[in-house]
Amino acid sequence: MRNPVVVWLVLGLLILAEWYGYQAVRTVAQHWSPNARRGVAIGYWVLTVGLWGLAGWAGSTRQAGNTVLKSYLMSLPLLLLAAKIVILVPLLLEDLTRLGRWAVSSATRPAGIEADAIPRSEFLAKLALVLGAIPAVALLWGMVKGGTDYTVRRVTLKYPNLPPAFDGFKVLQISDLHTGSFNSTEPLERAVAMINRQGADLILMTGDLVNNRAEEVEPHIPALSKIKSELPIFSSLGNHDYGDYVAEFRDDRSLWRQNLERLMQNHAKMGWTLLNDTTHFIERGGDRIAILGIQNSSSHLNFHTYGNLPKAHAASGDAPFKILLSHDPSYWESHILKYPDIDLTLSGHTHGMQFGLNLPFLKWSPVQYAYKQWAGLYQQGRQKLYVNVGLGFLGYPGRVGFLPEITVFELRRA
Repeated sequence: MRNPVVVWLVLGLLILAEWYGYQAVRTVAQHWSPNARRGVAIGYWVLTVGLWGLAGWAGSTRQAGNTVLKSYLMSLPLLLLAAKIVILVPLLLEDLTRLGRWAVSSATRPAGIEADAIPRSEFLAKLALVLGAIPAVALLWGMVKGGTDYTVRRVTLKYPNLPPAFDGFKVLQISDLHTGSFNSTEPLERAVAMINRQGADLILMTGDLVNNRAEEVEPHIPALSKIKSELPIFSSLGNHDYGDYVAEFRDDRSLWRQNLERLMQNHAKMGWTLLNDTTHFIERGGDRIAILGIQNSSSHLNFHTYGNLPKAHAASGDAPFKILLSHDPSYWESHILKYPDIDLTLSGHTHGMQFGLNLPFLKWSPVQYAYKQWAGLYQQGRQKLYVNVGLGFLGYPGRVGFLPEITVFELRRA
């Protein structure tokens, strides 16, 4: 059940943002002709109400029709809202200052003389509009370009227990393809070409192949089948792969099972080997390592845990080096660290929230307030976790800061 206090706080923030956005526009237009000011006011509210109306319609019918178009319609008012929230900050501070100055003026003036109203600063209103344009333009760029601006990240990992034959072994990870979010096959065809150029020894995919339904990936099977690897391509399931967010699947478990079985068959059609609570061994030069995979498992109560880590771990035996595919990074601290011989865990799930600052000296995203491990490399003792921010997108049809990622690990003996 939603917390009513939080709902009212969010609603209050939305109303304030819309009001201050309007105040900024009205202040900038205050010297225009009456007809021009009237046109600006009408245009502002028609655009605002129209976009929210379209977003509401798209959200209420998002499971039917052109779901990609609807994701864009749902994002447009959020793009403008981000701008208005930025506008809100300086104008609210100005209003508090104006109120204080007016109160002081009222208290110090002789009795019977009213304090003069303090006008809003036109300069500050213009500055607020310029500042508000920054997130709006960034989010728009993320929708046009950022969502498919694929990036290769290279990470060297050193382990003292890595078998000698695997020194220099290259592992490539992709995650969170969310194929249902694409309106053409071209982006993933381009991503596959980039993957093949890396010349990885082993390719792993850590969940969320689709948004909800198994058929979403089927237009992309020809492209994804072209990923080249001499070793098997291993994959695991993420929370979206089960179809738990589709009402008809929740109501009819037979449809739920059919969807999941179809998804598993689609993995096989692409030549991918699903690791559902099991282990596969890779041998090289007389040495071997274990690749473990579990179904989606989470320490967050709002996500289902389907995986059986003890079963997958038992199957790995005494392999000297172990890599685990586990979609949700929250499971690392709560469960995986209890198995000290799991050397490397590969996760996805967070997307870096598809928005944030990803600079060499600063990494920030709103998702960090929900996940302790949310992007990049983490370590406790000799155990490491890497959280891939994903290749696709969901909800907001774009990315800002945390671009779609192909990760290439080079394993080295310490």
